[in-house]
Order: sequence, then C-alpha cells, then structure tokens
Amino acid sequence: MRLDGKVCIITGAGSGQGRAAALRFAEEGASVVVAEIDAVAGSSAADEIGAAGGEAIAVETDVSVEADWQHVVAVAEKQFGGVDVLYNNAAVAPAADGSVVDVPLEVWDRILAVNLTGPMLGCRHAIPQMLRRGGGSIINTSSIRAFVGGSQPIDAYTASKGALVSLTRSLAVVYGPQGIRANVIAPGTIRTPMALVHDAHGDPGSGMRLARYPVGRFGEPEEIADLALYLASDESRWTNGAVMVIDGGAMINYV
Repeated sequence: MRLDGKVCIITGAGSGQGRAAALRFAEEGASVVVAEIDAVAGSSAADEIGAAGGEAIAVETDVSVEADWQHVVAVAEKQFGGVDVLYNNAAVAPAADGSVVDVPLEVWDRILAVNLTGPMLGCRHAIPQMLRRGGGSIINTSSIRAFVGGSQPIDAYTASKGALVSLTRSLAVVYGPQGIRANVIAPGTIRTPMALVHDAHGDPGSGMRLARYPVGRFGEPEEIADLALYLASDESRWTNGAVMVIDGGAMINYV
C-alpha cells in the first residue's frame, strides 16, 4: 500500500476534501489523525475509517490555537509514534468576506487565523517530529484564487491563500535538505459546502463561474484526495516546492 506505516495528520478531515483524503489515506495503509473543529464530524470520519478496517483517531482541533496543535501532535506521537505527513486542509471562506473596503475586520482576522496561521502552527509543531523520523511531507491547500482576482472579491480568502503559497516555498527550501518536502495543492471550485457557500447564498455569478471550467463541471473532493495521496506518498520524493493547480482548466480559459 502506498502509505503503509505512515502517520498522517489531516486538518478539517470531518467533511469535504479533508474527509475524502482521510478515507483515501487510510485505504492506502496510513494511520490518520483526524484534526477537526467539529467534534461530531471528526468522530464520524474516524469511525468510518475504523469500520472499513483502517486506523484513525479524531482530535477536536481549532487550527488557529497553538495549544490545540501541541495536543494534536502529542496524540499522533503517543498513538502512532510520530508524524510523517501534515496535510493542512482546513480553511474557512465565510460569505461575509468581500472587498477590502467592506469586509469586517473580525472576519478578515478569522480567515487569516485559520487559513494562514493554522498551517504555520501545524508546521511549527509537526516539523520537529518529522525530523526525528528522518523526513516527511507537508501538503498545504491553497486555491486558484491565490493567483487570480474575481469580479466578486473575497479578498481575505485570496490573501490568505496567496501567502500560504509563499510560506510553502520557504519551507521547501529550508527543510528540503533535511528530508521534508513541502508542496501546495491549488484547487478550483470543488463541490463541498464551504466552496459553494456563495452559491448557497444565491450568488448570481455561479453560472458564469461554472462556464470557466472547460470540463463542464466543478471538481469532486475525491479528485483532490488522489493528488494529495501522491504528495503524501514516496512517489513524490523529488517533488518539493511545487504548486499543483487542479482546476479542470479554469485558469487557462479566457472568456
């Protein structure tokens, strides 16, 4: 199996892309730490993995809180022996986000706390464990919104995802020589409740947004999980500092 013997922390693993990755990683032999702010959703994901014969434990986690990260990494070490893969998937994209002239400051601060400070804290506490095990893989989830603007701005989300790309590149250079790879997945719109929040609020641009996708549809969480699996596995041992856009061709489509 592609992840046999590896210990993987996946944030936001109770639903959406994170849950799809947790299930996929476990199928491939990983021991999965489901780090999830929603304790019920996290336990559900861990139970589903266990019912399928996999190994997982759920840890209630607010990724913006350093003490929670200390606890998550300690659980991974106690239960499974350490950390090999850190998948920083958790993010928020509230409908209250918008242009810098109107996004409430508390909304801006919360988005950056979860989407940027959260991955930083995860790396801060997981990297020492990876070094003790001789290396590892950091996977950070950005977005195509890190590279393009939009007629309907979500500036806090965009800023957080762009900064995460830069942070990942720095990690790749600093820790690559020590056996730790750091890479970015930059998805387009994926059919999850968070990504489609603006559609749920009656976003009149949803049809126009869909038209940007040459494949004629939004992505599915399992399609992101397949790419994350590659980055978590030893198959990607020479992949470091990469930004892997997976968007059905949306970014190359000039309309």
